[in-house]
Amino acid sequence: MDRNQFNPFQLQMGYVFAGVRLVRVLGHETVRDFDPFLMLDSFDSRNPDDYTAGFPFHPHRGIETITYLIEGEMEHQDSLGNRGTIHGGESQWMTAGSGIMHQEMPMSGPRMLGLQIWLNLPQEDKMTAPRYFDIKGEMIKKVEDENALVRIVSGEYQGHRGVSTNHIQASIYDITLKRGKKISIPTKEGETVFIFSIEGEAAAGGMNIPAKTAALFGEGESVSIEAPEDREARIIFLSGRPLREPVAWGGPVVMNTGEEIREAFLEMRNDSFIKHAPVA
Repeated sequence: MDRNQFNPFQLQMGYVFAGVRLVRVLGHETVRDFDPFLMLDSFDSRNPDDYTAGFPFHPHRGIETITYLIEGEMEHQDSLGNRGTIHGGESQWMTAGSGIMHQEMPMSGPRMLGLQIWLNLPQEDKMTAPRYFDIKGEMIKKVEDENALVRIVSGEYQGHRGVSTNHIQASIYDITLKRGKKISIPTKEGETVFIFSIEGEAAAGGMNIPAKTAALFGEGESVSIEAPEDREARIIFLSGRPLREPVAWGGPVVMNTGEEIREAFLEMRNDSFIKHAPVA
């Protein structure tokens, strides 16, 4: 049975954060519905003035951030001493854990297209040691047939595996649907399942999903998505088991209680926020 019933979500078009123009698709208002996915920001611009201000050094605790680029380049650096560049067709999965400072600076180019997802950490892992890994293009498995090209960032699809995650076993696929074609994606019982139409429109259950919109599906064994007759559709499929734990959210910190949030901000003020030394 398809998960054909869904609700569309798009919080704010043209949202500007730290000088970067983006679409905030998920946020505080959607936490309960999209558990364990906390936030989704989408960026798509051919004007470097919209994004080159970037995201200078800022803290995180209690979450994982997943940056995925389709086009463009983004330099990153963090308090562990890591630094590098994310290129189009690549991803970075960062576990903020007990606390990390990092920055992400998009580089000027013909187009910047991609997204960042915040994935919650289970209560028992909130203060785990920070770490991250780059997901290079060759690590993203590809499955193609006459209907679609599926790029497996994480999880498993038709026996092909993407990267294995450290905490929540979220599945993330980047799917290009060919004109007028349809794909059916098996889903796991009890998981939160949604898609994001990152480029172009799509349809599910006879209902249209506009571009830059998240569609949250109900229960079922699969999700069926269709592209328009006249053009391709590019969608991001996401699935993960909900935590069903209390969420306390204070800016870049997501914990389980208000007291933990207050403690984190106190530690930022007295320079005790970072718990782990840089990599030698």
